[in-house]
Amino acid sequence: MPAFQSLLTPALALVIWSLVMWTWLYVTRLPAIQKAGIDPAAAREKHALDVLPLAVRQVADNYNHLMEQPTIFYALVFYGYLAGQQNGLNIALAWAYVATRVVHSLIQATANVVLVRFAVHVLGTLALFALAARDVIALFG
Repeated sequence: MPAFQSLLTPALALVIWSLVMWTWLYVTRLPAIQKAGIDPAAAREKHALDVLPLAVRQVADNYNHLMEQPTIFYALVFYGYLAGQQNGLNIALAWAYVATRVVHSLIQATANVVLVRFAVHVLGTLALFALAARDVIALFG
């Protein structure tokens, strides 16, 4: 089966994207913390890193976005794969979700245009809801 016809490929793509964003986070944040002279112990305080440049904080803000909703995505994709729900629409929805996560990350880490970022987030959420609904219908239908 070609890789793009597997429901697991979008999940792997999102894992790889998360690793790219984590690398970006550490490559930008650690030097900025050192340059600002922030003691690592003090960095645990909520507002200690507010002195970092905005570009560094925006990349770091992405960390949570790559861990919260995508956890549901991974669960749905693995369930769909194990339940034999590898059909064209589910695969397209999975890729649509991954694409919105990548675009959202890039917007947040760079220009951070909130309305555009929110619109992209809504599109990804709709793809995730559709994937969940299809899995529920397949389970109980």
